[in-house]
Amino acid sequence: MKKDRKYTDAFSLKQLGPKLKKYFSVMGQKAVYSVLLLFFAFKRKDTPGWAKNIIIGAIGYFLSPLDSIPDLTPFLGLTDDFGVLSFGLVAIACYINDEVRADAKKTLSSFFDEVDEQMIAEVDQSL
Repeated sequence: MKKDRKYTDAFSLKQLGPKLKKYFSVMGQKAVYSVLLLFFAFKRKDTPGWAKNIIIGAIGYFLSPLDSIPDLTPFLGLTDDFGVLSFGLVAIACYINDEVRADAKKTLSSFFDEVDEQMIAEVDQSL
């Protein structure tokens, strides 16, 4: 259980928020929603350690200042981030339940004035 506590303390919305807000216009709601799904799946007590390790890797790569393709080029620079986030989502999809989706949508709506439900549905369908 102590190990899970260490994982739980590893990420917070305070850490994710600034990077998400910085790249909102470039990333779009799909990517932000994907990060939030990973984040809230990570916070679930039922999510096993191996899945939390995948989430840590995906979100860690997203937050990392070291990047294989620099984020300076708006669309090209974020393609690797999207790929890692997508891999993380697919790998832990069975731990994304209705509660995780609801928390992610609620947080997403606090970041954006209008939420594009079609884009959100596309992410949910890929899971």
